[in-house]
Parts: sequence; structure tokens; C-alpha cells
Amino acid sequence: MWGKSNRGHKKMRTWNGKNGDSKKSVYLNMQEAAPNRQTVTNRQSVSSSGNQIRRNSDLDMKNKLKGTKEINGYTVRPGFFRMNGAHVAENGVSFTINTHNATSVTLLLFRNEENVPFARLPYPDSFRLGDTYSMFVYGLKAEEFEYAFQLTGPYDQKKGLLFKEDNLILDPYARAVTGQRKWGEKPEGGKDFQYKARVVYNRFDWGDVTPLEHDYEDLVIYETHVRGFTKDKSSGVTARGTFEGLREKIPYLKNLGINAVELMPIFEFDEMESARVVDGVQLYNYWGYNTVCFFAPNTGYNSVEEHNHEGDELKRLIYDLKKNGIEVILDVVFNHTAEGNEYGPSFSFKGIDNNIYYMLTPDGYYYNFSGCGNVMNCNHPIVRQFILDCLRHWVIDYRVDGFRFDLASILGRDQNGAPMANPPILEALAFDSVLSKVKLIAEAWDAGGLYQVGSFPSWNRWAEWNGRYRDDMRRFLKGDDGTAGGAITRITGSKDLYNPESRGHGASVNFLTCHDGFTLYDLYSYNQKHNEKNGWDNTDGDNNGHSWNCGAEGETDDPAVNGLRMRLVKNAFAALLCSRGPAMFYAGDEFCNTQFGNNNAYCQDNIISWLDWTRLEKYSEIHDFVRFMIQFRKDHPILRKKTKDAACQLPQISIHNGYPYNSNTDHGTHMIGIMFAGRNKKDTGDDIIFYCMNSYWEPLTMQLPVLSNGMQWKLVVNTNCEYEDGKSFANTIEEFGPNTVRVPARTTLIFLAK
Repeated sequence: MWGKSNRGHKKMRTWNGKNGDSKKSVYLNMQEAAPNRQTVTNRQSVSSSGNQIRRNSDLDMKNKLKGTKEINGYTVRPGFFRMNGAHVAENGVSFTINTHNATSVTLLLFRNEENVPFARLPYPDSFRLGDTYSMFVYGLKAEEFEYAFQLTGPYDQKKGLLFKEDNLILDPYARAVTGQRKWGEKPEGGKDFQYKARVVYNRFDWGDVTPLEHDYEDLVIYETHVRGFTKDKSSGVTARGTFEGLREKIPYLKNLGINAVELMPIFEFDEMESARVVDGVQLYNYWGYNTVCFFAPNTGYNSVEEHNHEGDELKRLIYDLKKNGIEVILDVVFNHTAEGNEYGPSFSFKGIDNNIYYMLTPDGYYYNFSGCGNVMNCNHPIVRQFILDCLRHWVIDYRVDGFRFDLASILGRDQNGAPMANPPILEALAFDSVLSKVKLIAEAWDAGGLYQVGSFPSWNRWAEWNGRYRDDMRRFLKGDDGTAGGAITRITGSKDLYNPESRGHGASVNFLTCHDGFTLYDLYSYNQKHNEKNGWDNTDGDNNGHSWNCGAEGETDDPAVNGLRMRLVKNAFAALLCSRGPAMFYAGDEFCNTQFGNNNAYCQDNIISWLDWTRLEKYSEIHDFVRFMIQFRKDHPILRKKTKDAACQLPQISIHNGYPYNSNTDHGTHMIGIMFAGRNKKDTGDDIIFYCMNSYWEPLTMQLPVLSNGMQWKLVVNTNCEYEDGKSFANTIEEFGPNTVRVPARTTLIFLAK
């Protein structure tokens, strides 16, 4: 949250029939999926839980008259204490909730889409063990009700106790939240939502899908917003702005070459929180960094209603991404919630155990290291267990491959906000058996001033968004003085921040753009942010983005300015994809998507944030160049990670600033040369690449190292020329003798030893 303030092909699938008959082939599409899975069990996920449910169900049926009670016309008994939330058995539903400070809990049952409960079932004292209340209600059918809780207890704001009997409390373990299916709509009359939960059947068949487990260093991560990716009609999909719309674009993503998508928040959130109208334009909490429920997918991203099987559309998306070799990383927000500060609503943790789930000041107010009103008390044992349960849920039930933790430094603070040396929650996630192979990526700072890039507690498991890479590389690429040395350090793996001996070779997630800040096109089109349409008088967003407009602010018809901008965009992608470690870029950068200078588009649910796919044709050269560079990176592992040493005995990395083996830089150094040497991926010979970047406004001369064994340098990239697939760049530069070339101003050259 850096800078944030305030196509449709059908997929053949098979499964076993319930009577042991041969596998039946069916086409799964959006409408067929749920009914065709009624006899399917989720073989990999929650098998033990399912067995437990069946055992408990059998026991209930045999002993129905033993230990049961009648409450308001319903037969009940103690529920499944070890299974939080609502879980369906053959003859009813179990409801379990935990609270330390409440004195009583009542289960409320509602008819679908109604706000007055048809049943109120207080939990008997005998249905409580410790701080856990669990009740099994016979005769309930999941399709016929929604549910919530009411909790009673002391109210003392200074002690952080906020129990109010009339508050409707959402199950924090709910698998689906009702009432927010239609994006951008509040309940009738403009009232706030009454958050209620729905029981969800977990029947999705993952078949033979296995975790991809790409090495960190091999990742090319594509960060995107589910709605914004396809919402504009130019996307050409049938289900615009939805999980299904993104699934329709998988062929595009595969062709581009990325192997991981990082989805901005997809947990249920309230886009109507702080919704307002500015200059006649409706603004929303569009990005979704205000979680309502951590176990439920955002139903506003569904193309169809999924009553009692919410999540299937998202699972189909993840299934097809995995089948195409693309991992799924979720952007998760455990630093704060949608309940806000003391003026915010109370519908979840506030009404369960406010003084446990949130960091509170001594007088009961909320610490605000998130910049969003409250801060979760992540290192409290109860909150720690909740976070662990949540992430396990998304790995087991949704098969996600990793998580990016928003403002992750908050997860390293104690209950008083002080940074901890060995935060229990970070350690627990690092060593958890279910999470042992998933990616854990930290945004290693927070809004309270804690900046931990290079020092985030890792246990050799955590990677980080390398903010230093972003800043140092932006400055060098636009030609700032005194930045060459930093650029070399960043491109070659940021060893000053991530010692390979302790952090491995994949800890630095390199990026130049993300959802926070300028798009790559805007980075070279604007000197200043233009956030006026956000309604805060342009005071929001980052003020130090290291951008440059190349001589004209915003759009221009000047061919020289536009040509320079395209060169700088290619330079940026060339540097990113020639850097050691995982690479990440923001969706649309590969075809120069613009946000018109807005560098904090968190509230803009319109063309400012939506991808304009018409630019894919307009800037096809940039797209083709990015696709080439991604493939070039894949073909040459030496660029992204350490390989076997080259037989020619050249070092894996060597620096040649202007002439061979000159590693010196000073304030006036604007051209760098980096040679990578190792064995290629098939181990059939040496793989030697020379990366050269001149960020100066005039041409400079570069002398390349002499190669042995009769090898010659072949120019494969020249960003001063238009890129065309298969084009030779052999005669596009001036030569001044053996291995000596004139590098055009603000240009990247890449040579390959042949």
C-alpha cells in the first residue's frame, strides 16, 4: 500500500462416478459446474474434516435422543468444537464461534435476503467449552437460511470491551457473506449492510492438479486487479470485471509468458465503504484493502450467483491458471479491517473480542500504523491462530500458491506497536507444515514509519517487495547522477540487502511498478502526480515517485518526446527482466496502459483504473518487446539466478563500465555494463550475456570484453530501434573497432555470445 492514503474455452474434466463406474467426461462451464458436482467429494481438501463430519453425523443419528435439547422449536446438541464456523452434516449444521470476553452467545437464523431472524437460538452453558461455543442444529438445510450471531458482555470503551446485544456479528470464519453480490449497490434505502453468512458446500473437484512450486528466481509475476483487468469493453470478454473474465484472458497471459498472477484483494470487502461523489463521478473503495471477511471470496467479482457454492468461479479460474503453468498469489490484508477506528462499524472482531483482535492505546483507542483506522493485533495467540487458519483455508480449499502481505511490517509489532525481533506470527507462518511450499512475500514497511526492506524477519522463508530496487532503478533509468553503483547492486541481486548465505537467491522481488504509484507509461509521461479526481486536492498519493515527463507533461503529439518515452519503457523492462531474483510488473504496463497521471487510483472504478485494451494494438511493439524479454529471461537462467560456472572460467557476474572489468562508479557515471556467464539450462555449453545501459543524454562508448573459444558478440536487443520479432540488430549501432560500440543516448544494448 505504498503511497496509499486515505477465451472463454470449455475445459474437459473427469471424475469418478459414485458407484465406481468408469470415469465420465463432461464439459465444465459456469452453468454446469455446480449441479454436476453434487456427488463429488474434494479428495485433497478437508478430507479429514469431511470424515469427521460423517462420523459425527452417524453418531448424531444413532444417539439423537441423548444429549439433545429443544430451543425455540429446534432440536440441538453440542456441535463440532474443533471446527470453527458453520459446517454441514447430513442431518443439520454445526455452528462454532470463539470469544474470550462475552458472557453469552445467540445464533440468529434468517430467511434468505431477510433482515429479521426467523429463529433465535441462545447457546446453553453446556454447549461452551472454555472460550468456544458450539451448537449443532438438527433439520437445517443450507439452502434455506443465512446466519449471524449476537454476543452479550461488558461495555467499557477504555478497556476495549464493546459488547452490544443489538449488534449483528458476522462469523469471522464464514465462507460466504450475503448482501454484497451486486457491485456498487447498498441495501434498499442506502442503509449500511447487515453482514450475514451463508453455509458453503466444498465440492469442487481439483482432479490431478498439483502445486506448481516454481522457484522464486524463475517467477515473472503479473500484479492485477480482478475487476479492472477486464471491466472495460475493450477487453473483449463476455464476463467483464469478474473472475470468469480473467479466466477468459488466460490465453493472453500464457502467450505473454508470465508464470504467476498476483491478485489484489479478493477477500470479501465493502466497496461502498467511504463511497462518495466527486465532480459528478461515483468513487468507491475500489482496490479492496478493507477486508470484511477473511475466509470468503468477494462475491462482487462473480459473473453468476453461487448460492451455497460461493468460490467455485474463483476455483475454476485458479484451476485453469495452474493447468497453464501460472501460479496464483493472493494479496492479503491482515494489518487492518473494514471496522475502522472508534467511529467505524462493529460487525466482526469489535463485537467478539475488540481488545484481543486490535491494538489499542491505554485509553481504548485504536493504534493506526496501517493508515486505515485500526491495526490487527497479529501476534496475540488468538489472532495468530486465526491468521494461520485463514491461510491454510486458501491453500487447502483454493490451492493458491502464495501470499503477498500488505503492510507486512505490522505483523512484526507487539500489542503496543513496538517492533519485535522474532515475531511469533511470522515464525509460525514460516514453519507451518501446510504452508511450507507456498510463497510468502512481504511488503516490508507500514504506514507507521517501520521500513524493513532487507531486514524483515525471514527464517529463510520470506521474500520481500524490494522497495530499494524500485527507487534506485527508477532514478538510474531516468538519468540521475550518482545512481550507477546502486543500479548495479540492484540488478545483480541486491546482496547488500539479501545475503545469499542467509536469504537465498529469491528474497528480492524486483519491481518498478505496482498498484501503488504511477503506471510505467505514466512514470515517463508525468513529472507530478495528478490525483485531483480523487477529491483530496491532490494531497493524497506519493510525492516522490522519481518520474520524468521527457519534456511534456501528459499526452503530447511531439514525436521526439513519444519516441523517448517508448525507449525508456523498453529500458525499464530490459533492466527488470535482466535482474537477479523474481520479477514483478503491473498489469497493462506491457502495452503502456495509463492512469492519466493518477498515482493513487484506489477509489477510481472507471477507465482511470481499468485496463484500456485498445492500447494493446496501439503499443504492440512494447507488448512484443516485453514478451521477447520474458522469453529471453526464461531461455537464459544466468540472468535470474546462479547457475553452474562457465567452462571458459568467466565469473558468473562481472562489471564493465565503459571498458572491460572496470567496476568503478562515481557521481558522473551514467553507463553500466554487466556480464553474466554460466552454463545454459540444457548444460550443453556456456551461456554468456552482456547487458549495457546508457542513461545519459548523449551517446557513450562501450568496449566489450574479449571472448575466448572463437565466440563473438551478437547484438540481440537495441532499445533505440523499434522491436520486431526476428529482427536482426547487427547493423543498428556504430562500431569503433573490435568489441567497441557507440551506445546511443538513453539506450539499452544486450549482447549474446555466439
